[in-house]
Amino acid sequence: MKSLLKTFATASVVALAATATVAQDWTPPGPIKMMVAFRAGGGADTHARLIAEELEKRHGWQIIPEEVAGRGGLNMAIALKDAPADGTVIGMAVSTVFTYVMEASPSAGLSLDDYTPLATTAAFQMGVVADASRGWKTIDDAFSAAQDGEQLSFGVAGPQLADMAYLLGEANGVDFNIVSLRGGRAVLDAITAGDVDMGFVAGIQGKGVAAGDLVNLASAISEPLDQSPDAPLLLDRGLEFPSNGRFIFAAPAGIPDEARQAISDAIIAVVSDPETEAGALVDRAFGGPATASGVELDAFMQDDLVSSRALLEAASQ
Repeated sequence: MKSLLKTFATASVVALAATATVAQDWTPPGPIKMMVAFRAGGGADTHARLIAEELEKRHGWQIIPEEVAGRGGLNMAIALKDAPADGTVIGMAVSTVFTYVMEASPSAGLSLDDYTPLATTAAFQMGVVADASRGWKTIDDAFSAAQDGEQLSFGVAGPQLADMAYLLGEANGVDFNIVSLRGGRAVLDAITAGDVDMGFVAGIQGKGVAAGDLVNLASAISEPLDQSPDAPLLLDRGLEFPSNGRFIFAAPAGIPDEARQAISDAIIAVVSDPETEAGALVDRAFGGPATASGVELDAFMQDDLVSSRALLEAASQ
């Protein structure tokens, strides 16, 4: 996470410096509908709603959060695509909705070009997690168990993670039984219940790891996990595709530059302030903000699109 924050440091400083002037100069032409691609009541939904509350408090904008969940974020993306591109409609999802999910769902007729990325707020601490009762310390212990003849099940939430689990097994001579579940919480519950042997979990394993009940066997991102820095990287175990997703706000393509900058800067200012409820949540749940906007964010999304296409191609072979 520390290197991620350094990567985006310059962009964030520039954005914060501009907030006081640009955000005050631009006024939305009406209430801002904030489409949220997550079920109500979860951590991601709470994250979005806390940001909305603070934006209202700071800028006087009227923001109306609206749950548009389903189909891995596609329902929100479909609704956002044809919304007015004047700053009155924005959406919050995970960045992979605009890359991997759209590439994997060509029938939806969506592409990254249909949207304007506004700002990222936090990154995922995606790890391969197992129950501590298994006695495994790292992913290598699980590989050894499989090579000794044990059939291992691997819980995933979504097709991208299923592709990653498949390629990880292939690179290490392991034929995982990949179990698709509905959301990261369901994967974590299946691990603790013993229904799967391990699975991809993106941050909510923190309390269990701290208590010694769970183990981060490996990092599925491109750097060590904050909580388990000694866990090996899957990049070093033959998986070429890290899960570097982020929470992201986006608008329909064609939003005016001044609206894009004002909204982006305002969101970044909120999550970068640990004194706000949204900032405190980001610090507590995600290890701190991971913010980007403008050309920096555009480059990140294009890189992720290239990686997503390569992952889909590798998994299809």
